[in-house]
Amino acid sequence: MQIISNAAADNAAYFAAVACAERRALHSYFDQHVIQDDELGYLAIDEGDYGALGQPMIDRIVYTARGGMPDEF
Repeated sequence: MQIISNAAADNAAYFAAVACAERRALHSYFDQHVIQDDELGYLAIDEGDYGALGQPMIDRIVYTARGGMPDEF
């Protein structure tokens, strides 16, 4: 039987959210942020879905992947 500690599960959730943000950033004009949530753990959000982020959400950002699509032609 393998026991996964809370720290290991927390690390796994963080790295899964980072991987998701990195993948999404490749095909987005907007930055992808990983935020820490007390109830949900870590989740990736698209800045374009939220418009101007409020300070409480900005304070919970733990990682940012830059949008990979240039907006200039």
